[in-house]
Amino acid sequence: MSSYYTVAVDVMGGDFGPRVTIPATLLALKRYPHLSVKLVGHSKAITPYLTGLSSDVACRVDVEHAPDTISMSEKPSRTLRSGKDSSMYKALSLVSENEAQACVSAGNTGALMVLGRYILRTLPGIDRPAIISSVPTTSGHCYLLDLGANVDCTAEHLLQFAIMGSVMAEAVDGNQAPKVALLNIGEEEVKGNEQVKLASRLIEEKGGLNYIGYVEGDDLYKGGADVIVCDGFVGNIALKSSEGLARLIGQEFQSCFKKNLYRRLLAILAKPVLNELKKQIDPSRRNGASLLGLQGIVIKSHGSANEQCFGFALDQAVAEMAQNVPSKISHEIEHKLA
Repeated sequence: MSSYYTVAVDVMGGDFGPRVTIPATLLALKRYPHLSVKLVGHSKAITPYLTGLSSDVACRVDVEHAPDTISMSEKPSRTLRSGKDSSMYKALSLVSENEAQACVSAGNTGALMVLGRYILRTLPGIDRPAIISSVPTTSGHCYLLDLGANVDCTAEHLLQFAIMGSVMAEAVDGNQAPKVALLNIGEEEVKGNEQVKLASRLIEEKGGLNYIGYVEGDDLYKGGADVIVCDGFVGNIALKSSEGLARLIGQEFQSCFKKNLYRRLLAILAKPVLNELKKQIDPSRRNGASLLGLQGIVIKSHGSANEQCFGFALDQAVAEMAQNVPSKISHEIEHKLA
């Protein structure tokens, strides 16, 4: 990074709060010399973590006091009325006020979506923001959206998601012609509901994208597409099923290699291969879902993230800030849907 960027971190969010979010953020400051942060939360919970910092890190840390925290169980609709003193609300407001270019939170997903849309607003031409994250494939990864922000989507919404996902793949991965597909129950043109069929026609006619048509659920991991589009109901189930399967595979590997001494010895020999496999399929290593379509960068971390995983969410924020993803989405939406 050649420019300075600022991230507003909701340090109170998630299952572990400051004891995970602050150490992870301080490590990110060491990785990125041009990064500064605003730690948003109760000042008494933050200051104990800031003792003994080196001068080059301390000068890039500001504390923004927010007395309240939005709980993981709070109804998102209530946060508009009762959440104005919360760390999440304040962190998003810093982005809206141009005091930060991104917000990272491990807090309540529904609240983050509601407040993000209320405080930051959607980009012109975008009806609804969408949650996007990467999933592993045989060739690296692909982006999947929407992952739960919009249960009911029109064909026009799916067209907007396709454009936003394509911009993400191009900006962050440097992919000049990302292959975009629609998730469907079959690859044939006659398959799927009317919403998906109409979306396919719209993407082909209006999107100006490298559209390759339909893919099925088992194609998610084959690497044939760089961006896969679906509504939030389907996307969330697909993602959670994938994460559950990855954990099951990991647990079964451990169980199988512990059954007897011979297998324990095999496990020692196979450890480098198993570590590589774990690195590839571990869902926590892809922590950091983006809320695309807002007038600012918002990254959602898993609530159960540890320091390393929360650091991945911060890495995602840095990558999107460096490429100014919202501005590029705005330009593409204006150009393609004019």
